[in-house]
Amino acid sequence: MDETSRASTQRKPPEEPRAVTATPRQIADVLAGLRASPKRLPTKYLYDAEGSRLFERICELPEYYPTRTETAILRSHAGDIAAMTGPDAVLLELGSGASVKTRIVIEKLERQVAYMPVDISHSALDAATTRLRLWKPDLEILPVCADFTRPFPMPKPRREPASTLVFFPGSTVGNFEPAAARALLADVRQSAGSKSSLVIGADLVKDPDVLVRAYDDAQGVTAAFDLNLLRRLNRELDSNFDLAAFRHVAVWNAERSRIEMHLVSTRAQAVRVSTEMIEFAADEHVVTEFSHKYTVAGFVELARTSGWEVVRTWTDDRNLFSVHYCRALPLADEG
Repeated sequence: MDETSRASTQRKPPEEPRAVTATPRQIADVLAGLRASPKRLPTKYLYDAEGSRLFERICELPEYYPTRTETAILRSHAGDIAAMTGPDAVLLELGSGASVKTRIVIEKLERQVAYMPVDISHSALDAATTRLRLWKPDLEILPVCADFTRPFPMPKPRREPASTLVFFPGSTVGNFEPAAARALLADVRQSAGSKSSLVIGADLVKDPDVLVRAYDDAQGVTAAFDLNLLRRLNRELDSNFDLAAFRHVAVWNAERSRIEMHLVSTRAQAVRVSTEMIEFAADEHVVTEFSHKYTVAGFVELARTSGWEVVRTWTDDRNLFSVHYCRALPLADEG
């Protein structure tokens, strides 16, 4: 921070302290990211109630191809998914959000035992569960509010399932570094058991211009979504981010084959985050989200080394996006 900014800050009247509602783990996650170089903020904290609402708007934007492309693939092949899964399955969805694409699969599954949506956002989970219960009153719905990257208790359905179908759409797997994605999918395989299958969406490598437009739309919805993370930190960690002092950009990182969302500090500044002061240089970038893009062969290899065998892959006619049906590979401790 320069001397003029420091003097200006010192002349401000003291602010009234606000209640900190974040958990110690959340505070530790945020501070660890902001102490790192380059700075980063946990992607999962983008999805409070307002963030979830804004993401639903993003999914409807003309530039944002993943949602409509994956939805079209699922509509075309939901019958194949149901046939390969067989009857009496429990459907476990990771990062369920509004559960819109889930309905496509639910409509085709035979004698589905139950649906377990898992999401970190209470509000998104409650709203989706209410809508689904009105739409499918005979289906047992067992919502779980949890961070699916950490162990969580799975409720027991009233009826014993023959198998588990894990549904992981939206190319959320791309939000993890390859080693972390491999570890996550291996954990899912371990938890879901030997009689499990996985339907997962993976975005494909393509023209970087298409990717940048998808993550930095002309209407500014993605920018509002990104900046809302700072608003949440102000509310929940007693921070004092000035949202006008940050701007959103999307960056293609060719070396890591991923698109990145950054918040860029427009000036040198110091921000209170919980009990610490964090310094930002002018034009310093904070990574808030990244999404790795795969080739089909690259994703098949990722799945295999995570305990899953890809048995079917579907793509759209422009090869923008892929959906994979995987079966659990045998584990050594399962005999």
